[in-house]
Amino acid sequence: MKHIIICIMTCMLACCYANAQTVTKVSHSKAVKTDVVTTGEMTIRKPDYICISTDGGKDQLIMDGTKFTMTMKGKKHTTDSKTNALFATFQKVLHAVINHQPIPTGNDLTIQKSDGLQTITITPSAQKRQLFTSFVLIIDSKTSVMKQLRMNGRSESYTEYTFK
Repeated sequence: MKHIIICIMTCMLACCYANAQTVTKVSHSKAVKTDVVTTGEMTIRKPDYICISTDGGKDQLIMDGTKFTMTMKGKKHTTDSKTNALFATFQKVLHAVINHQPIPTGNDLTIQKSDGLQTITITPSAQKRQLFTSFVLIIDSKTSVMKQLRMNGRSESYTEYTFK
C-alpha cells in the first residue's frame, strides 16, 4: 500500500513540474542605462495556473484562474481578468495556446504569422492607467510552445520573458 501511495505522489509531482520551462527575464527601463537580466522557470498546470518565477522567486508573475499577481522588486500588483480588459484577452489567448486551440479574434488583438511563428499583440481599446500598455506573445505555430512574452509599459519600458 505504501508503495502505491509513493508512486501516486511521485506521478502527481511529476505532472506538476512536467511543463516547467527555463525562462530569461529582461527588465528594460528608459531611465536606466543597462537592462536587468534574471533567470528562472515557468510552470504550467492546466488549465488555469501559470507561474513565472525569476531571481530566486523574488519576482513572480502568477495567473491563478482569473486572478493575476505580479511581484516586482518587492511590490505586489494584482488584477482580475473579470475587470481588466487587457488581462481578459491575455487569459483567453493563453488558454488557447496551452490547449492547442485557435487563437480567439477580437478588436484588441492582432496576429502576424512569419517563419513558423505567430506574433500576437494585445492592446486594449479602452486605455486606462495600467502598469502595462500592451502584451506581445510569440508562439511556435506548429507546437503552440510559447517562445517569448513582452509586456510593454509606459515610457518605453518593458518586461520580456524568453522561454527555452
